Amino acid sequence: MSLQNAFDEAAETVKKLKARPDDDELRELYGLYKQVTVGDINIGCPGMLDLKGKAKWEAWNSKKGMSREDAMNAYISKANEMKEKYGI
Repeated sequence: MSLQNAFDEAAETVKKLKARPDDDELRELYGLYKQVTVGDINIGCPGMLDLKGKAKWEAWNSKKGMSREDAMNAYISKANEMKEKYGI
């Protein structure tokens, strides 16, 4: 299975989890997903009143410089860890 196929499968698995992951886990997944699909962050930081937007921005910004392949592998690993923790 190619890395892209494994990533796509992991992204689908995350949508089917029995329980909602905690906010830290969701932010980690979000940052990795955006790094894979878009690359390095390309938007400005939202205002301080947009707490959700700022948290998402920070999660993505923390992955800046990570290669697409490394981000894919990290996402797949995190998705598998969450699959074990929450079930599907």
